[in-house]
Amino acid sequence: MTKALVLYAHPCGESFAAALHSRVVDTLTGRGWQVDDCDLYAEGFNPVLSPQERRAYHDAATNQSAVQSYVDRLRAVDALILSFPVWNFGYPAILKGYFDRVFLPGVSFHLDGGKVAPALTNIKKLAAVTTYGGTRLRAFLAGDPPRKIVTRSLRFVAQVAPTRYLALYDMNTASAAARTAFLTRVGHAMERL
Repeated sequence: MTKALVLYAHPCGESFAAALHSRVVDTLTGRGWQVDDCDLYAEGFNPVLSPQERRAYHDAATNQSAVQSYVDRLRAVDALILSFPVWNFGYPAILKGYFDRVFLPGVSFHLDGGKVAPALTNIKKLAAVTTYGGTRLRAFLAGDPPRKIVTRSLRFVAQVAPTRYLALYDMNTASAAARTAFLTRVGHAMERL
């Protein structure tokens, strides 16, 4: 049985992001997957890296203590699916804070003589489901950091290929038909993941 961690980052239950999140979880569960649904807002995840955590960042023997339960959840799965909106051409702060606090040396990567080696080798499938307020061109001109982090950085630490990145651009003007079509696309993608 495939086990997935779905990291969800949106504060509003009535949002389109919430509908996308539900489609991801429902589709994977319907396929018989075991889903750890990590709603960062609902869980009250603290995204702030404390001074003590920063000082212990490179000490793999102690750096996980403040977020051990999140590290354990990440290590217990075969698939990682991110469900989030893109705000200001970046992740919501709570998701960025998750990466800062949980993707630590010894957890997502190893440092060996100044070289970085992947550590999330338990992750066999990686996907992101997201929306952008602006057009694909605007995201491209801004460098599209969320896409690059998923398809390059996260893909590297998990050694996953291929990676699915599903994005609805121009959400600010997307019609009901466009949103429905994207929900359908996400459902089909999760069926094939």
